[in-house]
Amino acid sequence: MSRIGIKPIEIPSGVTATISGQAVTVKGPKGELKLTIHPAISAKLTDNIVTVERSNDEKLSKSLHGLTRNLIANLVIGVTHGFEKRLEIVGVGYRANIQGKKLNLSLGFSHPVDMIIPDGITMETDKDNKGLFYIKGIDKQLVGQFSANVRGLRPPEPYKGKGIKYQGEHIVRKAGKAAASAK
Repeated sequence: MSRIGIKPIEIPSGVTATISGQAVTVKGPKGELKLTIHPAISAKLTDNIVTVERSNDEKLSKSLHGLTRNLIANLVIGVTHGFEKRLEIVGVGYRANIQGKKLNLSLGFSHPVDMIIPDGITMETDKDNKGLFYIKGIDKQLVGQFSANVRGLRPPEPYKGKGIKYQGEHIVRKAGKAAASAK
């Protein structure tokens, strides 16, 4: 039995969940999210508690049991609190500017990089710290994927640590050339 899959999901007050067939819809103060679950998994709503069950004990069903439960729990968390990723830009001349629905990045390339901010994502920069910006939204997958795409434009390099990194991420540093001091 899946330890995660058997845990019930409590629906807080102010949030409504509806299950029709394989479609799960959760509405809350921050918005509405939908999820279509696999046919081998079923979800039931009783007394503001969602339970997830599997139809058989095949390997696929077992692997989807806990996953589906966590995806539904993320829908509930998203419509109540939302999700946030914090990114830092480290490097001389590296900048991020938000202009409407565009993220304009100067990352040391010969040209600026423009990214369109997808619907459902809001971004803001920290006024005190020029290199820190926030990616916020109600869909955990969308927030994580967009922040990974932004980080992937210039991942932090191991010698000086320049690039885009998650706040609090530890960059393993390498020693530079030591051949000049060997003489």
